[in-house]
Amino acid sequence: MDNDAPKADPTAAAPARDIRTTRNPIAVDMTGVNKWFGPFHVLRDINLQVKRGERIVICGPSGGGKSTLLRCVNRIEDWQQGRVVVDGVELTEDLKSIDEVRREVGMVFQQFNLFPHLSVLDNCTLAPMWVRGMPRKDAETIAHHYLERVRIPEQAKKYPAQLSGGQQQRVAIARALCMQPKIMLFDEPTSALDPEMVKEVLDTMVALAIDGMTMMVVTHEMGFARQVATRMVLMAEGQIIEVNEPVPFFTNPRHERTKAFLSQILH
Repeated sequence: MDNDAPKADPTAAAPARDIRTTRNPIAVDMTGVNKWFGPFHVLRDINLQVKRGERIVICGPSGGGKSTLLRCVNRIEDWQQGRVVVDGVELTEDLKSIDEVRREVGMVFQQFNLFPHLSVLDNCTLAPMWVRGMPRKDAETIAHHYLERVRIPEQAKKYPAQLSGGQQQRVAIARALCMQPKIMLFDEPTSALDPEMVKEVLDTMVALAIDGMTMMVVTHEMGFARQVATRMVLMAEGQIIEVNEPVPFFTNPRHERTKAFLSQILH
């Protein structure tokens, strides 16, 4: 055996595992999606396509279905009608297809959802080791890489309770990135943060966008949306009201609901 042969870099993007990845330019395809919570019709005829490399920002009034839509993309929430196809795989009740999609889709929640009894490093290495079967050494190399990427490498040995809210959310982002996902979902990632901590998390997300990560983000941070989004989506009462590029969305919205929403949040 040639001991001098170059070793693969564990931090490099994983090679495509399926020819669908290179042929299909659509990362997420939602068609006719309807969902009810009992009698409450929370998603109404949702049709949305997200291309690879797009950054979709979903905004709208509270209770409009934004987070529910996002959670359907990795089937944290199920639905009663319609189809959701992610990375060429249709999400059905088949657990194999759900697991296949979840391996490729990272998600960051409002609450950080870190394991409090594990160090930052162990929070980041757990999924690569258990889900991808990665050796601990490689998982730790990747974890250190992404902790450096979110600018908190010095926190690796600490526990979540020892960190600020902004630092915990950046750990959550690093943890998701350690699975080397093709798509990142962010569900109001700054809503639980003190105002002075918001910028550090948004800066991390901006850096991901610059690198071309496919992103779907539910947020009310309109400055971030203007800077990063390739398309804006306004949702209200379970419906997609308007989809538009950022400049016309903010300067000349098509729908009266969009105008009303923007008038309330833009000062």
